[in-house]
Amino acid sequence: MGRTELRQHIFKMLFLIEFNGKDEMSEQIELYLENLEELSEKDRTYIENKYQLIVEKVEEIDELLNANATGWKTTRMNKVDLTILRLATYEIKWDEDVPVGVAINEAVELAKKYSSEEGASFVNGVLGKLVN
Repeated sequence: MGRTELRQHIFKMLFLIEFNGKDEMSEQIELYLENLEELSEKDRTYIENKYQLIVEKVEEIDELLNANATGWKTTRMNKVDLTILRLATYEIKWDEDVPVGVAINEAVELAKKYSSEEGASFVNGVLGKLVN
């Protein structure tokens, strides 16, 4: 599985935290991963580990987003955009394996695929401000 596909699965798992309590998440993640066909152990480990690392930093990530999304707070953001921004912010700030440009580009592509028409521009703008 390529990095883009792995990132999409992490995005989908992160999206679940908006609708499930913390006590439900381990079961939800297990159900999600069980339904992925042909998931290698290496890919499963990568997805689970990165998901967990991001979840551990959600509060810190949201503080960064609130400071850089002019006129927007995470509580008002579209949940899809918020999830994409959380993933990309983690990659930009803490994932040394992902170049900043790749993190932003992948986030914009996720927004084009899963968000509204304005989503890609919004995500790009917030991330652009975050890195500057």
